Amino acid sequence: MKFTHLNDAGAAYMVDVTEKNPTVRTATARGEVACSPAVLAALRDGTVPKGDVLAVARIAGISAAKKVPDLLPLAHTIGVHGCVVELEIREDHVFIEATVRTADRTGVEMEALTAVTVAALSVVDMVKGVDRSAEIRSCLITAKSGGRSGDWSR
Repeated sequence: MKFTHLNDAGAAYMVDVTEKNPTVRTATARGEVACSPAVLAALRDGTVPKGDVLAVARIAGISAAKKVPDLLPLAHTIGVHGCVVELEIREDHVFIEATVRTADRTGVEMEALTAVTVAALSVVDMVKGVDRSAEIRSCLITAKSGGRSGDWSR
């Protein structure tokens, strides 16, 4: 198996995408934050002491998607042309899904994963004062489209 970010000598390097043509690319990721029943009730009622958790997490996720090259040393700077972060309170967790779109030379899977992860971190940060057991679970890519490798879904 050959990893794209390793050269023939096994050293990490940034893949050169200069010659690739920009194409429309999309990636969707999802994750969840498990919380206590009391926190989930407070989220539903809007009574978490730090404020509107879901709104803050949504904005945090969108902001994070645009900062991936600052966090991942081999990631390319690309235009994040669209980013939707959705949060939903479910029976025993907060469900998070992010879809990121671009028209660029490389995909946006890392941007979608980062959006979900930082949105989840934001939820934990805002509820940790009332639920120290809040837990981030199962952050993963669910679909991607565009680029040389085409479409894929889990």
